[in-house]
Order: sequence, then C-alpha cells, then structure tokens
Amino acid sequence: MEKITEIAQKIQKIGGRLYLVGGAVRDEIMGRKIEDEDYCIVGISQKEFEELFPEATLKGKSFPVYEIDKKEIALARTEKKIGIGHKGFEIETNKKITIEEDLKRRDITINSIAKDVLKNEYIDPFDGILDIKNKIIRMTSNAFGEDPLRVYRVARFSSMFQFQVEDKTTQKMHLLKEELFTLPKERVFQEFKKALASDKPSTFFEVLRKADLLDVHFKEIYDLIGKIQPEKYHPEGDSYQHTMISLDASCLLTNDLKIRFSCLVHDLGKGTTPIEVLPHHYGHEKRGEELVSKLGSRIGIPKIWEECGKTAAKEHMRGGMFSVMTPKKQVDFIENVSKSPLRLSGMKIVVLCDQYRNGKYPENINFDIIGEECLEAVKGKNILQKNPSLSGKKVGELLHKERIEWIKKRM
Repeated sequence: MEKITEIAQKIQKIGGRLYLVGGAVRDEIMGRKIEDEDYCIVGISQKEFEELFPEATLKGKSFPVYEIDKKEIALARTEKKIGIGHKGFEIETNKKITIEEDLKRRDITINSIAKDVLKNEYIDPFDGILDIKNKIIRMTSNAFGEDPLRVYRVARFSSMFQFQVEDKTTQKMHLLKEELFTLPKERVFQEFKKALASDKPSTFFEVLRKADLLDVHFKEIYDLIGKIQPEKYHPEGDSYQHTMISLDASCLLTNDLKIRFSCLVHDLGKGTTPIEVLPHHYGHEKRGEELVSKLGSRIGIPKIWEECGKTAAKEHMRGGMFSVMTPKKQVDFIENVSKSPLRLSGMKIVVLCDQYRNGKYPENINFDIIGEECLEAVKGKNILQKNPSLSGKKVGELLHKERIEWIKKRM
C-alpha cells in the first residue's frame, strides 16, 4: 500500500504535482474530522498517469478520477457551461491546467483551497482561509451560477458550519431559481439530508428563504410563512417559526433523521388553513398527511421517513393531550403510533418539540411509558390463551377492549 507522499513523489519525478483539495483541506483548517480525502494532479496527462500507476482504477465517467489504495485522485480540469441543469457542462482535462484554474471552477471559497502534498503548503487564491476565519460562505467566482445544485450546497454548508452567506452569493443563488427545477430529486434530497443531520437544520431553510427559493422544492414549508397561530399557545410567531424551532429542538434529543424529519413536517397542514379561519387551524392534522406525501414525492424522501412524517402529522395533537383523553382514545393512539416506524418513542420527541417553549420541553409527556406498559401487559397471545376458539378480527377486538380496561385500572 503506497503512502500518499510516495505517490506524490512519483508524480513529481515526471513533472507533475499532487494536491489535497476540497472538503478535506477545509476540514483540516477548521479542526474537523476528515472523512474523505480527494486529490488533484497538475502537470501530467491522463496517459502519463495511467502508465505511472497501472494499478489505478478508473472511476470517473465524465472526467478522469482514479482510485489508488482507496484514495481518489483526479486530473485538474476546467468546466464550460453548455446547457441547463446540473450536468450541462463541457469538461476539459490537460497537463497545462493549473491548480488555480482547477480551484476556480469550485463552488465556494472555503472549498477552493489546495494543499501541496510534498511542500505541506496551502494554495488559497480566493481567500478561503480568511472566509473560514470570518465564518463566511462566498462564491468562488461567477462560475458559481453554472450549477444550480450549488444553491442547496450553500444552504447545507451554512447549516453545517453556522456560517453566514455573503449577500452577493445570495443574489446569485436567486438567479438560479428556474434551473432548480431541473435538478434530480435524489441530489436535492442528499443535500437536505446532510443539512438535517446538522446541529441547526433550520439554517438550511432560512438561507433558501432569504434567497427567495424556499418554494421550489419545499413549498409545504414555504406555505407555513405568515400562517399565524393562537398567541396563547404559540408566542414564538407564525407556523413557519414554530416549525423551525421544533426542528432545531429535535436535534437536542435525537440523531435519528426520520424523527427529525417528522418534527419538520408535523404541522404542514397549517400551511393550507383558509385565511378566514386563522389563527385557528382546525383539521390541520388530516391535511398534513397528504402534504407530507407531496413533499416526499418531490424530493425523494424514503418511504419509512414518509410513514413517520404522516404519523407525526396525524397524531401529534392527540399525543399532546393524551392525559385528558378517554381510555378508548388513548388506546387508539397507542395502537396507531406503535404500528408506525415512528413508534411511541419517536412520537414523544415530536410532541416534546411541538411544545418546546423558551428553551424548555414539557415535563408531563409520558404516553410512551404508559403505552409500552400497556402493549407489554396485554398481548394477542394472552387473548388466545384465554379464548382459544377466537380468530382473526375477533381477537383484535377483544385485545383492544382489554387494553382499554388495563388503562382504566391504571388511572
């Protein structure tokens, strides 16, 4: 297994240079854990590289990317916009392309830094290191506007690092609005998923909102803006602000992305509340189920996420008022939620975040404990042991009744 310095030395002997590039350099400077290392070669041709490293595996389809000992190495390239969308580029690779030219085609300055493998020196022609210090996300060049996916990358990096997006970059993002519709939903989902995994995913949506882009792929979230709520229960503001607060609150309780997603979409139904009914949102739970499906279809949400989100939309209100419901309604709630991949534990997080106020979660939410005890105490096999002649629907009906009795005795 060759060390990267040995690879760099071989490349240097035939007139080339090897650089560490992209996120690995950025993360090194920021003191973050480096997940993947990408390298860039200048000064040699594709043929020379293949002769020098016959063991290298070619991975790239539209441009040369090779793998050596699990390290990805690409030849420096330039890109020319020839069509719309994420893939509308003509790519050129040759030995005359400099590292500065390769860096210039990259999206934002903090990702446009290279490190000479042998000299251990940074190449930073666009002041990316300074932008890291100042916590700024800024486009590397006007070429930023050639790829609409960069809009979501900027929003995602802002969410991950809690960096501010420079105004000119926000303006450039807005100009890409129409091209966003050409993006494959899989690529949109991947950026959204990474943002959802950050400590403050609301920033992702705030960046898109500021650039007037939130309504392209996240219309259901956009529609929450301005939908006022009863101030007694929601002093934080409109349904959008409530949703952002709930989403960020979920990050303090779980790393499970499907639960975080459920917190994001639990109140989507409020976005379609008729104006004349406001500030009340009667029936928003039922409307929310359909909206979760629409959002899920548009950005390629996994089915298990969608199931969780629909359960959160439909059941979160009952979860919040569980203690004052009748035993029958409590059992209906317990059974419905426990059948969902969200489970009672996930629903508890949704309800806690829905009622998160002034930095505090409510203290009286315990339906998950009661529900699990009930399900454990009264099972189908217990019913069959007592009534071996019963089958099918009759078993379910008796099981439901006995769980109601169990709840009554517990009260």
